Amino acid sequence: MIPFSLPLGYPRLQRVESFDELVSTRFANGVNALCWPRVLPGDFAEVVRALAAGPGITTIEESCLEVLPLSAAGREAVKVLREDLRMLRAHELEPVLDCINGYLPNDEPGPVRTDVCSFHVDSATVEADTYLCTYAGPSSELLSNEEAMRRVDVPETRAELLRMHGGADDEAFAEFLNDHCYDLHYTALPGARPFAFGQWNLWRIATLYPGCPVPPCIHRAPDPVPGAAPRLLLIS
Repeated sequence: MIPFSLPLGYPRLQRVESFDELVSTRFANGVNALCWPRVLPGDFAEVVRALAAGPGITTIEESCLEVLPLSAAGREAVKVLREDLRMLRAHELEPVLDCINGYLPNDEPGPVRTDVCSFHVDSATVEADTYLCTYAGPSSELLSNEEAMRRVDVPETRAELLRMHGGADDEAFAEFLNDHCYDLHYTALPGARPFAFGQWNLWRIATLYPGCPVPPCIHRAPDPVPGAAPRLLLIS
């Protein structure tokens, strides 16, 4: 496998060399994404096959991993998964391991796409970051803040949202956008260069919360491809 490297021209990204450095480094000077590149042992695709998850998102419990019929390579992958969960929990985080076999349809279609496959930022009411690692399948993508625009700031989209709201472009409208998460989603500007987080790398990305010292990291899940193998994703 070709070693993973961060793309050039993305000053908001920073590479770290250990888990301790990943969790202890403070976001500052505009940097809003930290990456711990890794090459992991084991066969994670075998774990995905053994899980045989149905459509949508299936959260995997450790007890389920322990009883899967796996080869030595599959058991090695499970050992890695359990260790990653342990490390994050020891840091007082609440990681979840998901097998993602496509996404269920959005029941509320509108002028702004608000599913996880749309470029978006995560938000919180208190200081919090998001941790991500893709073990199998296509990984999430990142979009530079300088190469993105909020969808609600696109004139045509904003006009449609104002019609839906039925009021003026004021504080009540801002609350309407926030209530529906419309203000968390972005569109890529012409010439934008999104890039994949890559498999096995553990990422920590900045969220939108009061007092956050850097802009939140814009990212998205990959659009499902019919017939493709499910993803195996850790998120916290």
